[in-house]
Amino acid sequence: MMRTVIMVALGCVLLVGVASSDKHSKGSGDSVDSKGGSFRSGVIASRFGLFIGGIQSFDAPFALRNGKASLTPSGDLRLEIKGLLLPDGTTGPVTQISASVVCGGSGGMVVATTPEVDLSAEGDAKLEAKITPPATCFGTIILVRLAGLNGKPSPIPFFIAVTGFDGQA
Repeated sequence: MMRTVIMVALGCVLLVGVASSDKHSKGSGDSVDSKGGSFRSGVIASRFGLFIGGIQSFDAPFALRNGKASLTPSGDLRLEIKGLLLPDGTTGPVTQISASVVCGGSGGMVVATTPEVDLSAEGDAKLEAKITPPATCFGTIILVRLAGLNGKPSPIPFFIAVTGFDGQA
């Protein structure tokens, strides 16, 4: 009995310490700021065979040099990606992207999608959009989606990058 009480107390102390250090963290991983719960995350290239929020990942092996995304409770979504390229160093037929917000983790659902923006030949894009977010969004994920192929709307808006981190990079 005493051992259980000590373990519970130790667990509480560790949780308070982790929560306190995360609140003041300046890292690039998923985080929540102390001024209203904004979501911030790095962005990584997708992997083949994934489904997130009912959306399938594209089957081409994109790589991403750098990316970041943020979403405020008032619906200000910002996405910046650099070097989203195929192994041949091009974007292939991809000429435009959009972003979709998923609530509920990988098994959740898309709650908003932005208008498309151009993807440069170097694989760079900046997207700033205002969405209408739900009152609460647990397990927030932002998908970077195919929006245009060779200047025309994509018939199937797969995702090609996603918020998160890659421990192998």
